[in-house]
Amino acid sequence: MKIKITVIITLLLVAFQVKAQDNTIKKDTLKEVIITSSRIDLPFKENSRTIDVISSKDIKNSAATNVADLLQQVAGVDIRRRGTAGSQADLYIRGGGFDQTLLLIDGIKMDDAQTGHHTLNAALPIEVIERIEIIKGPAARVFGQNAFTGAINIVTKKKLSDTVSANIEAGSFGQLNGSITVGKEFENSSIIAHVGALTSDGYRTNSDYNNYNYLLKGVFNKKKQPIEVLATFFDKKFGAENFYTTNPDWHEYEETQNSLIGVSTTFKTEKFKITPRVYWRRGQDIFLLKRDDPSFFRNQHITNKIGVETNASYTSKLGITGFGIDISSVSISSNNLGERSRTMANLFLEHRFKLMNDKLDITPGVAVTYFSDFKFHAFPGLDIGYKLSENLKAYGNLGVTYRIPTYTDLYYNAPNTTGNENLEPEEAFAQEIGLKYNSNNFSTSVAIFNRNATNLIDFIRPDTSTSNYTATNIAKVNTKGFEFNADYNFKIKDYNQTLSFGYNFLDDDILDQNKDLSRYSLNTLKHHFITRFTSKLFKNVRQNIIYKHAERTVGTSYNVWDASIIVDIKKLSFTVTANNIFDAEYIESGFVPMPPSNVLFGLRYGF
Repeated sequence: MKIKITVIITLLLVAFQVKAQDNTIKKDTLKEVIITSSRIDLPFKENSRTIDVISSKDIKNSAATNVADLLQQVAGVDIRRRGTAGSQADLYIRGGGFDQTLLLIDGIKMDDAQTGHHTLNAALPIEVIERIEIIKGPAARVFGQNAFTGAINIVTKKKLSDTVSANIEAGSFGQLNGSITVGKEFENSSIIAHVGALTSDGYRTNSDYNNYNYLLKGVFNKKKQPIEVLATFFDKKFGAENFYTTNPDWHEYEETQNSLIGVSTTFKTEKFKITPRVYWRRGQDIFLLKRDDPSFFRNQHITNKIGVETNASYTSKLGITGFGIDISSVSISSNNLGERSRTMANLFLEHRFKLMNDKLDITPGVAVTYFSDFKFHAFPGLDIGYKLSENLKAYGNLGVTYRIPTYTDLYYNAPNTTGNENLEPEEAFAQEIGLKYNSNNFSTSVAIFNRNATNLIDFIRPDTSTSNYTATNIAKVNTKGFEFNADYNFKIKDYNQTLSFGYNFLDDDILDQNKDLSRYSLNTLKHHFITRFTSKLFKNVRQNIIYKHAERTVGTSYNVWDASIIVDIKKLSFTVTANNIFDAEYIESGFVPMPPSNVLFGLRYGF
């Protein structure tokens, strides 16, 4: 406890030593937001895909402490948490697996060759996020492998003009959090720096954690050719009680590290845009089956990914052509998975045609991928949109998508789990049609989707008489669903109010094929309903009420209510966040019960 308090006090002392002048950040409206996760940059309302955006305003109002909690509030995104405060959470979109969603940071692919369990280890601290773009549906032709069911791009803030903010939080289960975020503008450069800590004694046996995050972003040579540099480091240490087993006496434990260094720039002319970048992503995972006896069973994995990428677009009379190349080298050093490496190369090409007085847009595209251990693959796709009016658009898309096995799928070896070196890549053909409407006060979207997958990978048992799970290609799985979202903005006494609804329905036939045998796939989120009311009834007071209903394929269901209140007094903000208000008992993943009712108090000061 003394260590936690020392960290928080040190962060606050640093903040009071930095002078600042203005903490105003200009925000774009949702209609004007440019979706930057693809090669062809388009305004939000012009895209012919299902895209959700969590804006900086949404993040500020949420009082959430991490990205996993933010994504919990999006229908169709299934966050299955094993720990709190983002210690470990698996990311699913539209019934896919945790290895089938690609995470990007400012467009940099953050896939982990070891396992998708570490995807959200790369998620940034919320203080530096401008928005989160959630792209649902097949995205292999845009991003390459791992974007099997969708992709999430976290966009960092461009600048924080001469700003310092300090945040301290305390609450149930010995939670003690603190962070400092600094922004500074110079004549020809700008800097954003962040350091933060999330700590807790845990809400049950062996659920304590100490999570630390660091970020530095700089823009240099702004007057001539701006160069962006991003560096992150996240260090997490947490009790992993029953994360992977049901044994009550082992008390599992895990430590993970995740770091990224990326350098990019953009060259622009009237018709041509090109963005080259280089990056290095490193991950480290240490797992102990017995926390107090490391010699009993210990895994250590270190992964590295070094990549060079160039994306470009060219505008002509025929429309916009997007193209790019991404070459990367991936390696792992592991006492369990061995010493492995692969080289990956991706070529992308797409073109957006606009016809019928710009009412109709058609975007065909293809990705051609080479893996040194899985050879060549080609993945075509097509997006079509028709503008019925200025605010109403019909759209559809289809595409072939894929995922290659992780090193855990291929080589893992434990007493009850075995990898399979003979696995084939997963593939699917997905289709979607939808309708979306956007105006100043009201926005809504509805989509129907279908995915026919082959060679899906899961760990299954050959029969119920044995507890040993083996990685296996499941023959065929069909997933279909329906999604609806709506946001209504209105005023009460000149204060803005927002009421949001989201519903996602999924149906697949995995149960019919693998009843009682599958380790991961049987937990599909069949019904997912979320509503959120963000209100402001007084000048300096904002509040949120969030209701989540979930029903999974195996029949379990739960209802969770969260709420927060934010009181602004000049440069000071006081927050109270209550989670699981009515003390629902529920499990999101595996054998880990989620926390009971709890509260977190926060204080933020901007200089």
